[in-house]
Order: sequence, then structure tokens, then C-alpha cells
Amino acid sequence: MAINLDAIKAKLNQLQTTNNRTSTLWKPEPGKQVIRIVPYQHNKDNPFNELYFHYDLGKKNFLSPVTHGHPDPVVEFSEKLKSSGNSDEWKLGKKMEPKMRTYAPVIVRGKESEGVKFWGFGKLVYQELLGVIADPDYGDITDPMNGRDILVEFMPAEGAGQFPKTTIRVKPNQSAISEDTNVATAATNSQPDLKDIFKEPSYDELKEALALWLDPEAGDTVDPASTAPEKVTQETKTPAGVNKVDDVGAAFDDLFND
Repeated sequence: MAINLDAIKAKLNQLQTTNNRTSTLWKPEPGKQVIRIVPYQHNKDNPFNELYFHYDLGKKNFLSPVTHGHPDPVVEFSEKLKSSGNSDEWKLGKKMEPKMRTYAPVIVRGKESEGVKFWGFGKLVYQELLGVIADPDYGDITDPMNGRDILVEFMPAEGAGQFPKTTIRVKPNQSAISEDTNVATAATNSQPDLKDIFKEPSYDELKEALALWLDPEAGDTVDPASTAPEKVTQETKTPAGVNKVDDVGAAFDDLFND
């Protein structure tokens, strides 16, 4: 039997994408570290990129097309469930909504030579950062010449039922990104594009993943490779009283198989 070159190329592309994502994303290690948020080369008006993800959908994670204003069959199905008039289906539809995670380009102090990486954080950190920037005493902390570094402290979960915690403290002193012109120039002009790191799936790909999530026994051989960042600490489960295969499956057929 001849080798499937298309499958080989697809696997190679998947591995290259995974390696690229690993090398360009930054996660704080336990303890304290100092970073600097820099202007985003591909949108200099705003360094914060709000991305929406579906986690554990058909054994994979996906960037939701709503991130870029495109149709998303999972969101359409979620809206259908929420409008059904059934409280259990409404809860399930609510849990199926994509989850937001914000990414900002940063350089890590002491590792400036590694270039720009992207730090992904949740709602609380995002709100705190926006609050600091909105404060006239601080202003634009990403300014290349007069911005401010940020102390990030990460505390892992201590046990079952506990959650990790990230706290930040914006330093009062203003400073340049770097005194090294080459480092400063690279930090603002040699950045990856987040669209290349998190690929948007097609409508049909998401519809297939949704169908698999509704009926997992139909696809035990699905490749679990991830196309999204670390899983958020919130599971998507079918609430008690909802028969996933019958009631919700019928809603799927009604929406997509007319």
C-alpha cells in the first residue's frame, strides 16, 4: 500500500505549528518574574488580543471563528440550546460558549535575547492591566521608551479543588524596553503574528468536532493534538436531565441537517 503523502504533510504541519506555538508562548513559572508588555506589531493601537476558544471539543481544542467575526457552528448550536425553553439545555448551551483568553506580546527580563513571546491570561489579570493603563498616574505602560515593567507572581494550585493564582504589580519606575538598540528594535518589529500561532478552523471542521463531542463513540481514533492553549479550569459537561444523544443530538440534526 502506497504511503499517504497528504497525511504525512498534515502531520508535519501539525508538529511544526505545535513547536512554533510552544516557542512563542510564555507561561509564568512558580514564583516571581519580571516582564515588559510591548506594542503589538500587527496592531499598534492595542497590545491586547482577545481570543476565544472551545476546549475539549471532540477531544481537541479550537480557536473559535468568532474571534475574527466569522460564523461558528458551536456558537450557533449553543444559541439554539439556550433558546429551547429547557433549563438544562440552556445550562449546556451556556457552558458551550467559547471562553475568552487575552494575549499580549512581552519580553521576559533576563531573557530579552529570546525575543517577543505572547503571555496569555484570564479576565482578572486583564481587568487589572486595563485599570492600570486607564489610571493617569501610569498611562501607557507599553511605551517603548517610557513604559513600565511588571512583576508577575505565579502560585500553582496547592491541591485537589484548588486553582492556580497569578498576581501582578506594575513597577513605578519608567524605563525603555532595552538600552540595546538591537533588542529594542527586534521587540517591536520582529514579532510573530498570533494568527499564525492559533489557526482558525473551518466551519465544517468545527461542525464535525461538535458532532463527535455529542457522540464520542463515533470517533475513538480522533487525534487529540491541541490547537489552543492550556485548558481553562472549567469543564463542559452535560447537565443532569439532558440525554446527550437523544435530546441534544436531535437539536443538532434540526440545526444542521435540514
